[in-house]
Amino acid sequence: MRRVTFDTNIFVSAFEFGGKPEKLLQMAMDGEIEVAVSQPIVNETVRVLREKFNWSPVELDRVLSVIRLCTKWVSPTQNIDAVPTDADDNRVVECAVASGSEAIITGDKDLLRLGQYEGIRMMRVGEFLERLL
Repeated sequence: MRRVTFDTNIFVSAFEFGGKPEKLLQMAMDGEIEVAVSQPIVNETVRVLREKFNWSPVELDRVLSVIRLCTKWVSPTQNIDAVPTDADDNRVVECAVASGSEAIITGDKDLLRLGQYEGIRMMRVGEFLERLL
């Protein structure tokens, strides 16, 4: 099974807009891919949905339930500074390293510019889906 880490923007896009990110989330729920997540990624996802999209506590509880159901939680122990301009991006890389993910699925320009880190590829949703099919 393919193990990946979703950047926060993938979770936010899946819940707020649907489309390909939602398809990836559904694949995780169906057990077709394994998605690693850490507390900092979840915290940022909830913060963005609450602050930028005005999600209610009830809606955020549903998000947390979905994330708990379809992800593998990891607790990174290594501090990584692969993206000096954005600490949140480093938390995503730390999760991917700790979980042994093969890719980070992201739309973030800084992570995409990084290209890869310790063999972990940075990929857009569409690119990852194409590789699966």
